[in-house]
Amino acid sequence: MRMGETADIIVVGGGIGGCMAALAAAKAGRKVVLTEETDWLGGQLTSQAVPPDEHPWIESFGCTRSYREFRERVRRYYRDHYPLTGEARGNPALNPGNGWVSRLCHEPRVALRVLEDMMAPYVSSGQIAIRYHCRPVGVRMNGEFAESVDVRCEKTGRILTLQGRYYIDATECGDVLPLAGVEYVTGAEARSETGEPHAPPTADPLDIQPITHVFAVDCIEGGDFTIERPEQYEFWRSFVPGYSRDPLFGWKIPNASKTDEMRTISFMPDGIDPMPLWTYRRIIDASLFEPGFYRSDITLINWSHNDYLLGPIYDVSETERQTHLEGARQLSLSLVYWLQTEAPRPDGGRGYPGIRLRGDVLGTADGLAKRPYIRESRRIKAVRTVTEHDVSRELRGSEGIRRYEDSVGVGSYHLDVHPTVRTNRTFYIPSVPYEIPLGALLPIRVENVLPGCKNIGTTQVANGCYRLHPAEWNIGEAVGYLAAYAVQHGVTPRAVRDSPEHLRSYLNLIRAAGIETHWPEDLKF
Repeated sequence: MRMGETADIIVVGGGIGGCMAALAAAKAGRKVVLTEETDWLGGQLTSQAVPPDEHPWIESFGCTRSYREFRERVRRYYRDHYPLTGEARGNPALNPGNGWVSRLCHEPRVALRVLEDMMAPYVSSGQIAIRYHCRPVGVRMNGEFAESVDVRCEKTGRILTLQGRYYIDATECGDVLPLAGVEYVTGAEARSETGEPHAPPTADPLDIQPITHVFAVDCIEGGDFTIERPEQYEFWRSFVPGYSRDPLFGWKIPNASKTDEMRTISFMPDGIDPMPLWTYRRIIDASLFEPGFYRSDITLINWSHNDYLLGPIYDVSETERQTHLEGARQLSLSLVYWLQTEAPRPDGGRGYPGIRLRGDVLGTADGLAKRPYIRESRRIKAVRTVTEHDVSRELRGSEGIRRYEDSVGVGSYHLDVHPTVRTNRTFYIPSVPYEIPLGALLPIRVENVLPGCKNIGTTQVANGCYRLHPAEWNIGEAVGYLAAYAVQHGVTPRAVRDSPEHLRSYLNLIRAAGIETHWPEDLKF
């Protein structure tokens, strides 16, 4: 049975970028339909269980006003609802998990609650309609314009036809792009195409960054929560990745500063290693709460150990896709079992049976996140493509930050590419803070299908820094306002960029909404 809905703007994908695109468009007075494959909005922050990766200036500037509001709402939620110690409650820079990956490590459920609260007025008014458990299955095109998109409700099997003026692809893998015939690239471009020093000699569209099926655990002293031996455990416990001579499961991990080397890291805090794996993505530091409230810290496991290296999950057959999705799940369950039974301890023993999967923290029965973490998407062939030359600290040299007249946002992060699934290429390249050119948000041909997250016009190398949480938030927000502006003024997004008058008006709109479009001229980095 086929049903239909109409709105000004259709946003497909309810991750960070999709939520912000919908929210921005609604704030601009447009009616939006937003679809999401799971029952949780928020993508990386929630259903993929990845605390925000951020830059050093995030507490003061370098993000949108709404992103800063989100961060403060997360802290306020803990202050209002959790039994914090007096010292923790009074800390304006409260970090509930004290994880060292971020200044704000928090539970996925809290991020979900905050995002839902931010969107609630517009959902209540009918400006945003959210359709859960829906994934795109078809797009009807008329030349360079999309006329409708079909999504299938996974629970009922029904097809919902959505019609709007603009369509924003905010899916984690850029799933609308092939359906709409939008030109795109995947995986690694050749050095001859981009001129990038870190691009390989030959292009490989399937040499994509790994997915990671994150899971949450605590550790109860004296407990035994050992899970059933996973089906693929023997394979994964002896698996040696292409970048190492040692098995994947062990305390040797890639050295971020010298990715051709391995380094030894501790698991639990030992008073010697200042950054052990346990506290890396810890989301609850029990010491910040009233004594006895938590029996243990809670941490998220998103390590090199559960980066899935055997193949990509898009632009392959459905059978292969499902094989890799299950493989990533088996890898993470195998890592749990290894930690519980065989992981070497400093005292000479083996295993930590007190490690307990916390599916309740992630809204699942098996303890794993609802969806794997996706680092790399299909990427549009754009009016302007960002490359390594635009962001590498070494290549920019004395020129510093690459500034764009059409910049719609800012961000900063290393060019961080995890070992790719075919060649295991990996690097962590120092970068300069970057801007987000509007041209990278515009497909070269199709007029009313826009990218809304990490599927913008970047190379694989540049994607390594444009894929993080604040940047995806900024991209979604800028695209939402762009689509709303195009509807209001009866112009295409391409015409907005091409017209000095419209570009100025649009940039004034997003700046008034709290989007920073340039870094300070005197920024020290």
